[in-house]
Amino acid sequence: MSIHVRRAPAKKALPQPDLREVPVDLVLRALGEPLRLGIARSLARADHPMNCSAFGLSVSKSTSTYHFKVLRESGVISQFEEGTSRYSELRETEMEQRFPGLLASILAADDPIAL
Repeated sequence: MSIHVRRAPAKKALPQPDLREVPVDLVLRALGEPLRLGIARSLARADHPMNCSAFGLSVSKSTSTYHFKVLRESGVISQFEEGTSRYSELRETEMEQRFPGLLASILAADDPIAL
């Protein structure tokens, strides 16, 4: 008799930039759009990777995919796939090293929850 062990799906990281090569204006443009700023704030509050469907965005799937891509390509978030799900997490530590205080200031600015 053989025993079949079910393995958890492997995590597959999506490409992301080296933050040493990301200019500050790219980060500012990415976070200057309200929906993307909201995604970043949600990730900061969650403090753990979130499934992209957990955000409850009121836009089409293709539009939300675009916004996550902009955040990833600007270095603000990292993403990985696990099975058929895609997860996002904020690159807070790396952003703090590259741009000290920038991300925390942007996320807290005019955020009624942070007040």
